Amino acid sequence: MPVFSHQFQALRGTAGDAGLELARTIEAVHRRTDGTFVVAPQTPDIRLLAEGTSLSVVAQSIDAVEPDRGNGQVAIRAVAAAGADGVVINHPESPDTLADVEAFVAGCASFDLESIVCVDSVEVGRAVLTLDPDCLLFEAPSDVATGRAMTRQHPERVEAFVSMVESESPRTRVLLGGGISSAADVGDAFDLGADAAGAASAFVDAADPEAWLSSIAAALVAE
Repeated sequence: MPVFSHQFQALRGTAGDAGLELARTIEAVHRRTDGTFVVAPQTPDIRLLAEGTSLSVVAQSIDAVEPDRGNGQVAIRAVAAAGADGVVINHPESPDTLADVEAFVAGCASFDLESIVCVDSVEVGRAVLTLDPDCLLFEAPSDVATGRAMTRQHPERVEAFVSMVESESPRTRVLLGGGISSAADVGDAFDLGADAAGAASAFVDAADPEAWLSSIAAALVAE
């Protein structure tokens, strides 16, 4: 089933009650249209959104923390206990070492969390697939928040990436991000073989977020 992922990052108007209100807008569009949405709130709000909505909630990142050690870091067991359904790993704005990616993917499996690993090339994606992640988020960091979707700028890169994943690990899903800003971009992502698409600022900064979401939902249910 096609999915759209909303990354709140640390954008203004996405924390606390404001973030919950945005999530409830997403939930309302989901219920009205049957479009499937996932949300990645700011870390302190994981429990707020997990308990306050029916949406799948994903942690934006986690930290490498030894058991019973650390101060201020975000441990995988903490986001699992807060109600997260998955974890974004190696986001361009909070990159992880390959060793940590391996540990995080394994940790997600042990806590029954979806592992979503960010990669920026076919080569990196192929290396990460050996760790058996549930999903690869493919995007070019330079496209983030630009409105220049890879689906329009470099469709051949998307096709090559999707083909590689299908060949190397058919069970792993592909999520496209970086510059996705319209329903047309989302439709293109699915036409190119992706399983999901995602955005951050395009939703948060929309003049009418609910109308923008409704257009995205139409692209989802059309697949």
